[in-house]
Amino acid sequence: MVPKPGMLTATVLILVEAGSEYETKNINGLSHFLEHLVFKGTEKRPSSGTIAGELDSLGAAYNAFTSQEYTGYWAKSESKKVGKIIDIISDLYLNPIFNSDEIDRERGVIIEEINLYEDMPMRRVHDIFTDLLYGDQPAGWDIAGRKEIIRRLAREDFIKYRKTHYTAPKTVMVVSGSFDSKEVISQVKGIFSKLNKRKKADKPKTIEKQVRPKLSVKFKGSDQSHLVVGVRAFDIFDKRRYIIKVIADILGGGMSSRLFHEVREKLGAAYYVRAEAELLVDHGYLAVSAGVDHKKIKEVIKIVLREMKRLTDELVEPAELKRSKDHLTGNLVLGLESSDELASFYGGQEILTQSVENPRDLINKVRKVTAEEIKNTAKFIFQNKKLNLAVIGPYRNKDSFRKTLHL
Repeated sequence: MVPKPGMLTATVLILVEAGSEYETKNINGLSHFLEHLVFKGTEKRPSSGTIAGELDSLGAAYNAFTSQEYTGYWAKSESKKVGKIIDIISDLYLNPIFNSDEIDRERGVIIEEINLYEDMPMRRVHDIFTDLLYGDQPAGWDIAGRKEIIRRLAREDFIKYRKTHYTAPKTVMVVSGSFDSKEVISQVKGIFSKLNKRKKADKPKTIEKQVRPKLSVKFKGSDQSHLVVGVRAFDIFDKRRYIIKVIADILGGGMSSRLFHEVREKLGAAYYVRAEAELLVDHGYLAVSAGVDHKKIKEVIKIVLREMKRLTDELVEPAELKRSKDHLTGNLVLGLESSDELASFYGGQEILTQSVENPRDLINKVRKVTAEEIKNTAKFIFQNKKLNLAVIGPYRNKDSFRKTLHL
């Protein structure tokens, strides 16, 4: 519970350790498919129209999502309606009926979602990048799955998967905003008293293996090239997790970042360019992404690699380091002004690490990051043997890119 008295809204978020990394190859995409199906009917609310109508009548915002390591279901409403929201979201989570006709209809929806992503190179290039990093193992598979698998998944597959993973030890429920804590506890205890308590089913350990730079280029006739340049890093439990967040911000965390200035402001080669650190329970990476002019793509790649190398050679100046820390912590504070962001902030930590840091503690740890720590961490992650480049654009020969892929 994340109580914020006086807030006009409340959010209910249920998270479960069941994302694409918990799948086997023959059911890849099932976690995401299942997320869709819970909205298609429960024992109490037997149709999607009933569920949507009830949520809409409460004036609620609601949705669900699937990631590599967990799935989430949420709704946000006026704070006085939180009891009804808990009842509905819990019902979706606990009591889906998996109607066979609805499963068959939803196959088409999922396949069209996959087609949509194929037509969104800005998004698709990240899937190519993770495949390049991790290959044929769960960490490298697309969350949405493959069409041939989606076409053959049966009702029994969903029931079996849900029985294995949708259990009490793998479930986190977050209620944030303005609410009565005693009433919420009483309601949740009653609703979840019969949730399966079977032992946790863990995901397979991600295998990290790379000895030289890796490259993947996908041909697509487009008006813009999309790229991701990234390096393997470490997991979310590593003490350097605060340092890598600062490194990512210095590189491409905002309009005053190094890459925004060099690639967009000086070169005029891109509309977007950003850097992010993605840290999960047994693997992680730092990646720079951009959409660029075809004619300038190699120059942009060289700039990205030059700035990565620069962080290994030079100490970040005090003024730039302070600006980056202020940007990171300021965005965190501003982002936590709504009940849904509060739920995501606390729930995301709990489901991945089984512990939580409050914003003040996180801010203090970011503020303590030193220029020397940044340089040492940069030396660890920015190495030629850890480099990876994914590109989508009108290119049939990837050898020319290989020549640019070195620090």
